[in-house]
Amino acid sequence: MSESTPDQKFPTAPGDELVFENDRVRVWSMTLAANGGIYDFHQHEHDHVILWPDAGRAEAMQYGDDDWTISQVAERGFTMFKTVGSGGPMVPHRIRNLEDHPVTHYIIELISEPSPSPVTLPTESNGRGHTTNPGMSVGS
Repeated sequence: MSESTPDQKFPTAPGDELVFENDRVRVWSMTLAANGGIYDFHQHEHDHVILWPDAGRAEAMQYGDDDWTISQVAERGFTMFKTVGSGGPMVPHRIRNLEDHPVTHYIIELISEPSPSPVTLPTESNGRGHTTNPGMSVGS
């Protein structure tokens, strides 16, 4: 599935707290409660960077899937860049914490101009972690 269904809207806030915003970037934090804390379905409209300052494990589910098929292991400082592309928002997804303590990561949206790519591209990372689906940005 590459788009949401036309009859359903999903939140575009990729975090639970807006930390900073100006005319070029929007910075969000997402804190997931211990033992399965969930950030529900949302979708990304802008290219963005995701930063995990501390290690954590999470899993995600894309809208329309029956199970949590995407897993992520983030080491301290794990950073990803996701090109959403100008062709539309990412597939809606939700994320849950697999740790026995809360985890927080940050999402930095690039909002000042449209994406230079017409399509969504695979995630690029600094290698301090991995995801089972690099085509999707887990934790966002």
